[in-house]
Amino acid sequence: MRFRSSAASSRSERGFNAGRRRAAAAAAAAPLLATVPRFAFAGAQQYEPLADAVRNALAAAIADPRPPVRTFNDIDERVAFIEWLGAMSERLKPKKTDYRTRMEFLRTLDYECVRAGLDRQMVLGLIQVESNFRKYAISAAGARGYMQVMPFWTKVIGDGDARKLFDMRTNLRYGCVILRHYLDIEQGDLFRALGRYNGSLGRPEYPNAVLAAWKRHWNYVPKARPRA
Repeated sequence: MRFRSSAASSRSERGFNAGRRRAAAAAAAAPLLATVPRFAFAGAQQYEPLADAVRNALAAAIADPRPPVRTFNDIDERVAFIEWLGAMSERLKPKKTDYRTRMEFLRTLDYECVRAGLDRQMVLGLIQVESNFRKYAISAAGARGYMQVMPFWTKVIGDGDARKLFDMRTNLRYGCVILRHYLDIEQGDLFRALGRYNGSLGRPEYPNAVLAAWKRHWNYVPKARPRA
């Protein structure tokens, strides 16, 4: 697995829309949902046999011990990150009232998304649908934590300790690594990758719910900067 820099929102949307158009050929897609539906919580990742090379790459990605600290190429990139933190902190405040907890969550999420080449805003939408930002959420299928990771993943690519899925950084690491894996399998098709993540491949409800949460609550346009 090769980890990349964060993809642009427009690229993620193109991948999503392309997959949705293909799914619509088989069944009419549901309209975007104004609120997150209950059925979105019911799915779970399904175990699929992995080639040794893939399993080893995923395990190495999970085990990487480096601290989740972003590095910046220039001052403008750092300023843009600080502005993003401020904007997302305000939006997340109703879910996480403690400032330090909120900032730690956002910094870690940013790091894991950039590391895995995922759009941060899309992942925020996914977390809203999966757990509504509840650290100790458990689904009917047994998925755990913010990104509702199934415990079997800890045996396949981790140390086997499913309790760690309630740790913030561990959960975000697993969730982002797994979603990146599904995106790679689906050659960048976000619609189908989200279906795999939820265990509902080919159905529109879950991908549409994530897109709705992403665009309704987490859409973000960076401030324009004057050219030198």
